[in-house]
Amino acid sequence: MKFIEEFMKKESSSGILLIIATIAALILQNGPLSNFYASFLHTPVEIRFGDLQIAKPLLLWVNDGLMAVFFFLVGLEIKREVIEGDLSSIKQIALPAVAALGGMIVPALIFIAFNKGESFALNGWAIPTATDIAFALGVLSLLGSRVPTSLKIFLTALAIIDDLGAIIIIALFYTDELSTVSIAIASLALIALFILNKKGVQRKAPYILIGIILWVSVLKSGVHATLAGVALAFFIPLKSKNKDYSMLKEMEKDLHSWVAFFILPLFAFVNAGVDLKNISINELFTSVPLGIMLGLFLGKQIGVFGFSYIAIKLKLAKLPEKSNWIKFYGVSVLTGIGFTMSLFIDSLAFDDTQIYHYADKLAILLGSFLSATVGYMILRFSKNS
Repeated sequence: MKFIEEFMKKESSSGILLIIATIAALILQNGPLSNFYASFLHTPVEIRFGDLQIAKPLLLWVNDGLMAVFFFLVGLEIKREVIEGDLSSIKQIALPAVAALGGMIVPALIFIAFNKGESFALNGWAIPTATDIAFALGVLSLLGSRVPTSLKIFLTALAIIDDLGAIIIIALFYTDELSTVSIAIASLALIALFILNKKGVQRKAPYILIGIILWVSVLKSGVHATLAGVALAFFIPLKSKNKDYSMLKEMEKDLHSWVAFFILPLFAFVNAGVDLKNISINELFTSVPLGIMLGLFLGKQIGVFGFSYIAIKLKLAKLPEKSNWIKFYGVSVLTGIGFTMSLFIDSLAFDDTQIYHYADKLAILLGSFLSATVGYMILRFSKNS
């Protein structure tokens, strides 16, 4: 319980930084410093080792590099929760798993309904399926004791499962043509990690070194590089002969502050700079932005609450302790805060092109803002009994 409380405290604080980073990006993009902001995003960064060259603008180093660290942390959290945490038993995992499933299916169906027949637009079907745990927990932190701890744990578990769903979606649907050589090198790296894990190696350096090789090979393979972070996490040992030491928990603790207070805010800063000058109201109500907004604001709450309600009535799960249906609905609305994860999937779906003139990204911000505001109001004025 102490670990969960520390986790939620850091995530909620990160939510405030995300808001600041988003506002700063919007001001820079739409003010007199817009050229400086654009130049910052496209600052060329190159690493070269002999014939191996990785040259990308700063924006892609954040999205492909630093976000791999974020997904590494997500992988560590998933492994720990599944083995000994809140996802370690069928009873514990039932409600958040069903809720997360509904929260992915319904938003995707809403987006598809608005964009059927448009092949390129349909690439964005997964954009409204994501939940931003930092923002969602940030809103909950503003409510204090009005929200029982059981609902905070439910939202955390749901978001972790939601992240796992996003990982699977990225692997299956947002992968380019594969490089056989790079895939072979990545496979050898995975075998090496497996051997380290089976041998019970408790030193971090070998895992990190092979993890870097894995990231580079995955980056060059056509599979999205962030998946290397997840794969590496699954091989980090949770337990050791020394019962008082866990490499996984130590790495998770060490990384959490970096991710919460640097990586995610920086990601928000480089991705949330929506050019409002070039967006008309008509563009905002075209099929893609509308599918994203309604998918996040309506689809997430309908999917999470509806699937959970059915599961609870069928006695497959129980309503979290000391909560009621109104508070549970309020938390369901908060899952529509897609923000960083939705922006990330958007960059994959539309290859960071501005074919929709930033209306797609603005739709993410608006859908997330609506979900945060309405969810907060429901929880703020709901009764405890």
